[in-house]
Amino acid sequence: MRLPGVRRLLEGLLFHSRIMRPDDANIAGNVHGGTILKMIEEAGAIISTRHCNSQAGDKCVAALARVERTDFLSPMCIGEVGHVSAEISYTSRHSVEVQVNVMAENILTGAKRVTNRAALWYVPLSLANVGRITEVPPIQYEKPEQEEEGKKRYENQKLERFETKYRNDEYIAPVVNPEPYTVGYSQSSLIHLVGPSDCTLLGYVHGGVTMKLMDEVAGIVAARHCKTNIVTASVDAINFHRKIQKGCIITVSGRMTFTSNKSMEIEVFVDADTLVGDTQERYRAVSAFFTYVSLNKDAKPLPVPQLVLETEEEKKRFEEGKGRYLQTKAKRQMSAQSLTQQ
Repeated sequence: MRLPGVRRLLEGLLFHSRIMRPDDANIAGNVHGGTILKMIEEAGAIISTRHCNSQAGDKCVAALARVERTDFLSPMCIGEVGHVSAEISYTSRHSVEVQVNVMAENILTGAKRVTNRAALWYVPLSLANVGRITEVPPIQYEKPEQEEEGKKRYENQKLERFETKYRNDEYIAPVVNPEPYTVGYSQSSLIHLVGPSDCTLLGYVHGGVTMKLMDEVAGIVAARHCKTNIVTASVDAINFHRKIQKGCIITVSGRMTFTSNKSMEIEVFVDADTLVGDTQERYRAVSAFFTYVSLNKDAKPLPVPQLVLETEEEKKRFEEGKGRYLQTKAKRQMSAQSLTQQ
């Protein structure tokens, strides 16, 4: 979605397309949400890095700091062409906001549809000194209120990132002989050694690589719970708390937090273990909530088995998830009403 009033500068635009292959999709032929998230992040990283290097000064690489809520409006299928367009919508002194749209095209019929919209935040890291954040060149706005609205979004995401960072002190422990439909029954973890192909020029993991692994784990949790075909419906804000460097071992963990009649919320977080360097530590690097839906063979929504809660902590997380679900539902209803009134 292009924000009105933002001047379309040549260096502030990016378009990319590629055909979806069988290895991009699940057994039902739907492209993995993680594949699309990776395409979105790559577009954001390219346009942000290009913009931040558009004036004289230290050369830098844009690092992903946060992905705002992303809705999967329509599934993409094998053989379709995914078109990704990205545009810079706001810049602060040390960060860039990028709006990304994804469209699917049936190249046999020419039919197109929007599948995803996302907003991402990047910070530029100096190539000479990776610990230093460089300054971002400003963009021009057609109207002053566009900059003011962008500043509000910047302040909101900054506050939410700070609050989320200090909630991340939990870890998923294995459960022996869990009962079906419990949290322990479907929880899953993936361990990955970060190699050169996962990393940017600075030797830190691409945000898109991390998101793809997170979606994979969330999908396993959802499939274990439902035992049906599942697809990503949306992703709540993904917060990147700390960088993950080459050579680290990362543990991507997912657990069910909430179920409605037709959807499942899965909490996913990424912990990194440093194996090289002067200090060895384990830290929380990324966190997010993924929402999945269960589909039948005709891609129609199926009822979701209700989550069985066993502990007070699980009940607390369930109520928090229910709050996010109701809040999102209310926003969608308000958006639908506003469109009807236009």
